[in-house]
Parts: sequence; structure tokens; C-alpha cells
Amino acid sequence: MATYTKFQSFVEAVAEKAHNLGSDQLKVALTNTNPTATCTKYSEITSPLPTTNLDGATPFNLTTSSSAQTSGTYKLVIADLTLTATGAVDPFRYVVIYNDTATNKEVIGYYDYGAEVNMVTSDTFVIDFSATNGLLTIA
Repeated sequence: MATYTKFQSFVEAVAEKAHNLGSDQLKVALTNTNPTATCTKYSEITSPLPTTNLDGATPFNLTTSSSAQTSGTYKLVIADLTLTATGAVDPFRYVVIYNDTATNKEVIGYYDYGAEVNMVTSDTFVIDFSATNGLLTIA
């Protein structure tokens, strides 16, 4: 099971209107280098993998299923993303979520899969975003 960690800057970025989570284009980046919790933007992610040899992302776009609040708690639900290897893919361990629409491509959080993920041609990898708990909740 992957462990989710939010970037520390995310809370301030939400408070200062860097994100419109209901309509901005969120993306993922794959890396084998542990992201630092103090990163603020995509350009600070070390060695993101290229999108070549992966199918199912254009490139790595996420689809928002719902963005709503109920009784003062906001929940962002993202559809699962399935990536299929069309050739050799560099190993990765971390899946970083960032806001491609935001001016500085601010980062949101990342999943640590606990070990390298290796993919060869025809392998699939599903980034499973919880439909119940959502990618994130703000209360």
C-alpha cells in the first residue's frame, strides 16, 4: 500500500489561491528520488521520468471525479490512472501530484510505494486514488 504525504507548501498555496482544485489540471510525475516535503513547485522534483514508453496519460493528466464540500469538509476525488508500458520504463518509487494550471506548477503531495516499480513492455501500473476518501480532504 502506498503512503501519501502532502507537501508542506500545499496548505499555504490553497489559502493564497494558487489552486482551484475543482477545475485546474492536476498531473502526476514519476520519480525514483524521494521528494522533499519542503518542495513548492514541480521544477524542484528531482529526476522526473519522461512520459515516453508509457501510454494512458497525456502526459500524466488526472481526471477530477468530484470536488465538493459537505458539512464543512471538502473532498477531492480523482479517477484512477492506469499507465501501460510501451517499452522499457525507468524505475520509479514516488508518484508526485502537482497542479499544472497553477502559475508555478505548485506541488500537492506524493505517494511512496515503498520500493522501486519496474515496468517492461505491456506491464500496467494503476495509480489507485480512493473513491471513498478522495485524494485529499480539508476540514
